[in-house]
Amino acid sequence: MERRFSIAALALAAGSLIAAACTKTQAAPPAALPAGLPVREGDVVFHRPRSSQSRAVALATGSSYTHMGVVFLTDGQPLVLEAVQPVKLTPLTAWIARGDSGRVVVKRLKDGDRVLTREVIERMHQLGSSWLGRPYDLQFRWDDERLYCSELVYKLYERAAGIRIGKLRKAKDFNLGNPEVQRVMAQRFGGKKPSFDPEETVISPQSMFEDPRLVTVFEN
Repeated sequence: MERRFSIAALALAAGSLIAAACTKTQAAPPAALPAGLPVREGDVVFHRPRSSQSRAVALATGSSYTHMGVVFLTDGQPLVLEAVQPVKLTPLTAWIARGDSGRVVVKRLKDGDRVLTREVIERMHQLGSSWLGRPYDLQFRWDDERLYCSELVYKLYERAAGIRIGKLRKAKDFNLGNPEVQRVMAQRFGGKKPSFDPEETVISPQSMFEDPRLVTVFEN
């Protein structure tokens, strides 16, 4: 019984660490876009928030970048659809400024010119708009009532374009033995006993970052 609880608690902690990496962001004033930054509709952007939780999730999942979103163009201006608290559209300049040292990676679907037709992009906009205002998923569950950052991007591409980016895993698969990870988990849960299924389906930012169907078009 104790072992089952331990696995469940650690699985929830892994999810909540990734959730925290997406939600615990520091406000920063908008700045100019980096020189030479090319963006198109549907581009996937990655950065690493400035927080201890972001460091912990990087250690737990092997992620270099722990937050992500999808670029939409509105009146020619690039916005990032992202799952924070709540799901919202953020100007790309402000989104980049929130990350560590203004670093950003822009990735694009390898065959996007063929796949991301106007109809597909419109479906992405419609689906994304239906999620605006939805709460952030601190429980890391695979339903649509609440969303976390990589879950939003995965489902947006799967449902609007029929493409699955990244490899789905189980929450229990993360590396939770690192002392820094355990320290952050202890701070976050304070000895409470969360109820969570370690078999919960999970998609991490790193899994999507490494998918060969996405090619890097910008990195600073």
